[in-house]
Amino acid sequence: MDNRENMIEVDHVSMRFNLGIEKGFSLKQWFVDIFSGKKKPPQKEFWALTDVDFTVRKGEVVGFLGSNGAGKSTLLKIVAGVLKSTKGEVRAFGNICPMIELGAGFDPQLTARENIYLNGAIMGYSKELIDSKFQEIVDFSELHDFLEVPVQNFSSGMVARLAFSVATIVEPEILIVDEILSVGDIAFQAKSMDKMLSMIGGGTTVLFVSHSVEQIKKMCDTVVWLDHGKIVKIGGKEVCDEYTNKMLNLN
Repeated sequence: MDNRENMIEVDHVSMRFNLGIEKGFSLKQWFVDIFSGKKKPPQKEFWALTDVDFTVRKGEVVGFLGSNGAGKSTLLKIVAGVLKSTKGEVRAFGNICPMIELGAGFDPQLTARENIYLNGAIMGYSKELIDSKFQEIVDFSELHDFLEVPVQNFSSGMVARLAFSVATIVEPEILIVDEILSVGDIAFQAKSMDKMLSMIGGGTTVLFVSHSVEQIKKMCDTVVWLDHGKIVKIGGKEVCDEYTNKMLNLN
């Protein structure tokens, strides 16, 4: 019997968004609406997640499958604490490193060197830790010649390199990954994959979203299949085959 303790508990989580279809407010628009008698259109509600319920054990690697709009990224953002669920709750028992929107914490006008410290501080790293890991970050990113260049002049691949290198300087207890292994060039994707596998081998608990079924099949112990915000199935690698067959039959 496996007696590993739970690291994440997703307890009947639902998430509702209001799809605002009116334009942003302006004084000019307000006068036009008043004198034309135009009424604001009603807001539309959209449930991105409905009654999602599962647990993740310590050291488990869980992959999430589903087409665009299935709710995968929304779920990861709720677990990471970026979003607050409408119903239900998430309990996480460990420090979380969310690699969801790489580079989101960067200031484009600051240099790569400055952004290493800025992004590290946002992630809760001390200056002393960043100092001690600085060369490791630069070496992994391979951006030695661009440290004094403002990030606004970087390509998206270079931003991803820098952000990934900062995010992985420590091995968190819980790692949340959303499609980041599809950014950058092929060599860096392979390098990132090796780093991920090393972290997994060290006992890190991982939540992983990818459109690559093969990546999920290779990396994950457990697979969660989402469709229109609801869980279709939770199981082992065989869920990948069932999902693939379903998608092929739809086309």
